[in-house]
This record gives sequence, structure tokens and C-alpha cells, in this order.
Amino acid sequence: MLASEIIQPSIPVLHYNDTINDAIDLLQQNNIDHLAVLNKDNCEGLLSMDELLSAEDADVVGDLSGKFLHISIQHDQHFLTALKMISEAGITALPVLSQNKEYIGVVTHSTLVQNLGTFLSTDVPGGLFVLEMEKHKFSIGELCRLVETNDAFVTQINTYIEHISGLLIVTFKINKTEVSDVLATLQRFDYNVRYYFGEELFENDLRANYDNLMAYLNV
Repeated sequence: MLASEIIQPSIPVLHYNDTINDAIDLLQQNNIDHLAVLNKDNCEGLLSMDELLSAEDADVVGDLSGKFLHISIQHDQHFLTALKMISEAGITALPVLSQNKEYIGVVTHSTLVQNLGTFLSTDVPGGLFVLEMEKHKFSIGELCRLVETNDAFVTQINTYIEHISGLLIVTFKINKTEVSDVLATLQRFDYNVRYYFGEELFENDLRANYDNLMAYLNV
């Protein structure tokens, strides 16, 4: 998923001759704290709501050129790069430029979060596991193989190094919500399962037995 594929076409831009009040209104109408500023079709940077509200001796946007944030992303960059940039800079919109440095549009913080949800398959049902291990012990092939021995497969996997412990934290999702068999397999092979989320078979059996008892008593 590239930055050019998630541009928000409805987000407007500011121009040098826009009045400060008009610029403030435009940001408020679009519920956003930053907008790109164009000057003769060239993107000059981003202007924030804070700078507009604190402007005292300025009449138009161009008067605040010294306050512009000079940040943008190329159209062919991955959307995770855009997410990193927008998070580190603390901005709500990121200009997207063509190969010729021409302004194409912006990606917004909210759009990036929505696409991150799609990227992580958060809308797809399934069990979730969080493992902790030494970095040299991690084998994605072995992990997938163990999951597959239980008639399941891994649909999403992410890793990061925990700063305090130095351990590798592995989070993965499987294609079914019932997790007890996969959990048992992981524990049998000495995986340290920090968390898991999903339905456990013994809970389902307990519910079924309870329902059967209630049905019997009601006869």
C-alpha cells in the first residue's frame, strides 16, 4: 500500500493569499490541525492551527511562511513510512509529492490509522497470541508449522524488541477464534506465551454442559 493510494482527495489546501481567518475556518471545517500550503502549485510546507491562532501581525497565510513545516513524502513510499513520519512529527496531515516534486495531495492521520487496521487484519476474526523470547530463538517457519499442526494458519505476525528486557515480542493472529489447541502446542514446545486472546475449548465445553443441565432440569 503506497502513499499515493491513500490520498484524501477531499482535504483542501491553503494558498499564500488566503486570509488568516479563512485558513482557520478551513481547518475547522475539515476537523484537521494541519494543511498544505501551495504557492503557484508548489507545496511550500504545512501550516498548523496553532500558528494561525497565534498569528498577530499577519493578514494572509503567506505572512507566516517562516512558520511552515517542511515535511513531505514521495508518492511511491510505503504507507508505513508515512505513518512513521506523521507520528514522529506530531502532525495530522502529510503532503504527498510526485517524482517531479509536484503536489499530489495529502494523507491524514485518521486515514493512516484506518489503513493500518486493514493492514493488521483487525476486522477479521481470529485468535491472538503474544510471545516473548530471545531473538536468536525466533523462527517464523517453526511457528507457522506448529500452528498448522492444529488445522489453523497464521494470518498476521509482527515483532519488536522490548526496550527494558531486550526480549523479542512476537504477536501473531490465527484464522480461528478457538485457541486452546494452539496454546497447548506452543506450551508443549516451551514457548513463553505472555498473552493470548480468543475462545478456549474447555470454556465452550463448560457452557455446553451447563446448557444441557439446564435443559434437563426444565424437562
